[in-house]
Amino acid sequence: RHGLSRQLFAEVNGLLTEQGLLLREGTTVDATLIAAPPSTKNREGKRDPAMTQTRKGNQWYFGMKAHIGVDDQSGLVHTLVGTTAKDSDMSQFAGLLHGEEERVSADRGYDYPQVHGHLQQHLVEDWVARKSKPNQSLDAWTRGLNHAIARIRAIGEHPFRILKRQFGYTKVRYRGLHKNTAQLYTLFALGNLFQVRRALLASGA
Repeated sequence: RHGLSRQLFAEVNGLLTEQGLLLREGTTVDATLIAAPPSTKNREGKRDPAMTQTRKGNQWYFGMKAHIGVDDQSGLVHTLVGTTAKDSDMSQFAGLLHGEEERVSADRGYDYPQVHGHLQQHLVEDWVARKSKPNQSLDAWTRGLNHAIARIRAIGEHPFRILKRQFGYTKVRYRGLHKNTAQLYTLFALGNLFQVRRALLASGA
């Protein structure tokens, strides 16, 4: 009700910024699906109405989606948005930027004219990977660009690995989008601290 987890996330990131660990030169954006129980064995006899189904590749998923904006040098999460699973990655793109970036990187799921137009309008370097067009293969220059982008944006996947492997968070804990997003704020705040734990110990912070 009081948004305490969001405040905690902001407080942690404020500390990391003061320590010079969270920079603001570049952002890589990404999203991941988090499963929700599909069972209807509950009081209402229904699946969580805040969760939806979406397909990724040939597989269907039921749950929510965590969208993050990540500092592309430190790998620390600076922005988080929680949505239902069927919301596209691209739909949250602008909201994941803090507005001071010199460059933005993303995978091919963000290759849309409105994304490139947003970056061009704000004079931000466009490092969004390109998709191949129907019945057309990518040319050598675009393949090289995508390869370079993949190396940059790989750091944006690291927070998800911490979330799911170190913390074991692969399924939502609650019903409803609001509570689960609140928990994600706490988990990503802890994930940021986990990434820089050695630097913080060395500094005595």
